[in-house]
Amino acid sequence: MAGAAIETERLSKLYPGGHGIAELTMEVPAGEVFGFLGPNGAGKTTTIRALLDLVHPTSGSARLLGLDSRRDSVAIRRRVGNLPGDFGFGRETSGRAALGLLARLRGAGTERAEELARRFRADLDRPLGELSRGNRQKIGLILAAFHRPDLLILDEPTGGLDPMMQEEFLALVAEERERGATVFLSSHELDEVERICDRVGIVRDARLVAVERVPDLLGRARRKVTVRFADPAGLAELERLDGVSDVAREDGAVSFRFAGDLDPVVKSLAAHHVTDLEISRPTLEEVFLGFYKGAGEGR
Repeated sequence: MAGAAIETERLSKLYPGGHGIAELTMEVPAGEVFGFLGPNGAGKTTTIRALLDLVHPTSGSARLLGLDSRRDSVAIRRRVGNLPGDFGFGRETSGRAALGLLARLRGAGTERAEELARRFRADLDRPLGELSRGNRQKIGLILAAFHRPDLLILDEPTGGLDPMMQEEFLALVAEERERGATVFLSSHELDEVERICDRVGIVRDARLVAVERVPDLLGRARRKVTVRFADPAGLAELERLDGVSDVAREDGAVSFRFAGDLDPVVKSLAAHHVTDLEISRPTLEEVFLGFYKGAGEGR
């Protein structure tokens, strides 16, 4: 499927006090895994609800799979798999009953649901109210993915899953990308976002503040370097290099942070007798927190 899976133009949904999402303009190409990041209250869930026409935007517009999010919402839902942050079908409803309802609405078979249930070790026959959060989440993932949708929209998809099932989820996302589906997910699990997403959008105070390829985002972030020398004297030139900061000496080692081109740093270090060198790549969490430093609490 070519083109954009999600397009928004100045999409806004504002609540009293400024909560919600404001002036959101972005494009998610078909076949991409896109991470939507931000703290609680930043606007992630509001954005998802507006995309799916579960709440009406204050202003602006959205298109999913080339269709208008409001005018064509019924047609969109047949082609989209959605996992809300807290889905509900009633405590007495079983996963199988919920599956049967969605299969009839979508005109889909349930064979893949049975396959996914085995894969995620999910019990489709127990009432949802008797299941733990993690086991309910497995059912939610099955309901979102069983009909092989063109677009998966997942709100905190690994909440409550144990590490083994988290790995199974990551494998499923990779398979969905391979078959050409688009995955749009919000998450607090920044490590998993780093592993599976092609790009990320970062929201702060109800606004989109960055859209980046994950490697580019990490490439601009500051790495930490710890180096030991036979003779640590004469490192003044290192401190003068562009991108080098926070130089410190302790217990015979020199540590510093840097961002940008590694080559000048390596050449500077090569002028000395290096006995040990460690370079720590920044995590996406460190990068993400940098967008909030000094910005106050996200709304």
